Amino acid sequence: MKQNLTIENVIIEAKAFCLTESKIPNKELYGVTDGKAVGTHIEHKFQQHLAGKYELKIGSSAKGIDLPSVDIDIKVTSIKQPQSSCPFKDAKQKIFGLGYNLLVFVYDKIDNPKTKTTTLDFVSCSFVSKERTADYTTTFRLREMVKDKANTEDIVAYLNDKNIPADEITLQQLAEQIIKTPPEQGYLTISNALQLRLQYQRIVTLQENINGINKII
Repeated sequence: MKQNLTIENVIIEAKAFCLTESKIPNKELYGVTDGKAVGTHIEHKFQQHLAGKYELKIGSSAKGIDLPSVDIDIKVTSIKQPQSSCPFKDAKQKIFGLGYNLLVFVYDKIDNPKTKTTTLDFVSCSFVSKERTADYTTTFRLREMVKDKANTEDIVAYLNDKNIPADEITLQQLAEQIIKTPPEQGYLTISNALQLRLQYQRIVTLQENINGINKII
């Protein structure tokens, strides 16, 4: 009978996975330059690794986090530019965290032309608890401001200065919450660029010629 998955299990298995995978010559990823394809390959392989030993519910990137039973999202990124994206829910995420834990795999991909295989050298693997998934600089400054007895107007002015994406009412509510319960120190760098839902109906039904839109079909 398989065990139930726990965060402790995930951490142990992630270490074992990294050590094993770093030694395996991979033919599927040879010549692949698309970081998303590499990331998806690693995510699925790690999920399969876990599924062989544990009872787990696997999520999907389209629906939410990868391992919902332990509230963990898997992030895979190259050491050349260690970053990834996530859906934007609200402005609180930058200050109070994403709302879920992260398991971050960072790899160095090395192609071998002689054997036509790839080695994925995992140079780092980190579990980041949800309490630490806010923006480092923003939380550092806000914690300092609260300590220095800043009022809500001071906090709102700072949030405005940092272009936190929210209206004035939301910023006021955020400021009150920050003073009442100061955020934990975050350890991510989070930009204000947001993932948005793009609607194409206007382009699909477009009849006139518009410079910059090429209706191929």
